[in-house]
Amino acid sequence: MTTDAPLFSAWMDQFFEAYYRNRPVNASFIGVHDYDHRLPDFSEHGAGDTLAEMESLLQRLQALPQEPLNPIERIDRLLAEGFLKIQSWEYRSDHFHKGNPSVYTGEAVFAIMSLFLGAGTPLAERVDAAVARMQAIPTFLEQGRTNLHQAPAAWTERAIRECQGALAFLNDGLGYLTSEQHIVDPRFIRAAIAAGEAFGKFQSYLETELRMHPTQNYACGAPAFDLMLRQGHFLEMTTDEIVAYAEQELQTAQAYLREHASDFEAATPEAALAHLADQHPTTEGYLGRYAEFWQAARQASLTQDLVTWPDFPIRYILQPRWARKAAPYLYFLFYRAPAAFNRPPVHDYLVTPIEASLPLEEQENLLRSTNDSVIKLNHVLHHGSLGHHVQNWNAYRSKSRLGQVAAVDCASRIAMFCGGTMAEGWALYATDLLANTGFMTPLEHYSEYQSRRRFCARAIVDVQLHQGQFSLEEATRFYEQRAGMDPVFARSEAIKNSMNPGVAVIYLLGCDRIHRLRRNLATRQGDRFSLRNFHDQFLSYGSIPVELIAKEMEKEEDHAQ
Repeated sequence: MTTDAPLFSAWMDQFFEAYYRNRPVNASFIGVHDYDHRLPDFSEHGAGDTLAEMESLLQRLQALPQEPLNPIERIDRLLAEGFLKIQSWEYRSDHFHKGNPSVYTGEAVFAIMSLFLGAGTPLAERVDAAVARMQAIPTFLEQGRTNLHQAPAAWTERAIRECQGALAFLNDGLGYLTSEQHIVDPRFIRAAIAAGEAFGKFQSYLETELRMHPTQNYACGAPAFDLMLRQGHFLEMTTDEIVAYAEQELQTAQAYLREHASDFEAATPEAALAHLADQHPTTEGYLGRYAEFWQAARQASLTQDLVTWPDFPIRYILQPRWARKAAPYLYFLFYRAPAAFNRPPVHDYLVTPIEASLPLEEQENLLRSTNDSVIKLNHVLHHGSLGHHVQNWNAYRSKSRLGQVAAVDCASRIAMFCGGTMAEGWALYATDLLANTGFMTPLEHYSEYQSRRRFCARAIVDVQLHQGQFSLEEATRFYEQRAGMDPVFARSEAIKNSMNPGVAVIYLLGCDRIHRLRRNLATRQGDRFSLRNFHDQFLSYGSIPVELIAKEMEKEEDHAQ
């Protein structure tokens, strides 16, 4: 799309240059490799310079002479302005680098891992970059010790676990990595030893000092939460309306689960859902089941003419040995969004191995927890096929510059907050699309109401926790009592929500807004409506807020009539 707005275009160049320079680990995941040798700078001077630069960018944007912006440029301007406002709040708050030790541990370990989870540059360049980053880790973690004087206890415990994961990677995983990648540079091992010592020192600080100064500051506060809703997701609902809507939908899902448990000869939903674990592959057929279901999801989508299917296949492979001991402690994703730039022709989906050498009882337990429904609905449909993977392929071709990169997975969250309602909303919606096509068994379809129950609960907790109406313990109990989560998972979910305000609402609100847009356009277009055309057009906008896409598509329909 051509532009008649050269000043805005030049400003966008400056915006992205600053984004990548100040967030070098994000840049590596996105596929911009100019800063692969760097870590973020959270020193007082470095963070102050980043904040000043963001505020300068915002002032320059607001002072730009009026130019004729096309629709995509108007959206990008809104998103960039919102991003700078939210990030400015983050840099001033105690919720991120000033108060969350997990920011440091996550960035530091994935600064190294990011270079070997993809192959966007030659191996020698990635080794050089890894050496530079490992050499910088002691200074980076020292910044954490300087900045962190107190923190919520659960965040400190998470950071301690991430230190354990980093040490497992540096002490055990790097041996496999150097062997698998044929790395013979002696600097690599020396730098890894120094990085490991720094992680050990940081873990000791967390355990012996920061742990002694816990706070209850889990909430970001109502003003910040409202900023995220308005300037990140561009939602018009009030927080009270979100809670009321989510509560109503939660009750509806609960009622359906209760009323239909008997369809599966069960007295309770829990008893019905427990049968899902009975359907699972053998150890020998475990890895092949992923590809089998991927092909089935693709065929169902093509048969139903749901979407233009991309030429971007997934390869389900076992998680690399260098990551296996570390992964359980880290934000190590099975499906990590491919790099937006320099992406490979085939994307690897990293499957947790189930070794035939394990005791039979342990194999059986793992197979039951990663049963057919988990593989089909989570690993294939939600992530590896019609959900995130198809959406990412479309995003990378988007005309929106922010829409191309916003939903790329980085060290602990996606690259830009504004990508959330599209990324997760579409993935849930995509699951709905195949619910009645024969792709799911009746019990799997029934289990989707349990998933919806949880997404509704997440929206409620997100609002109530960050407005100070739920403590972390109350959020955990809410998940146990209203969402059917076991205590360990409920607490883990509540902690994740506390660290990422405004994120848990995106699943329910993103998905339901897509459904509402589809119903609206189908009614207005009548015989002209095509499900495939609707999905292709919707996805073409990239990873931008669903609300903005909906308004743009509804506006286009107004003009068409």
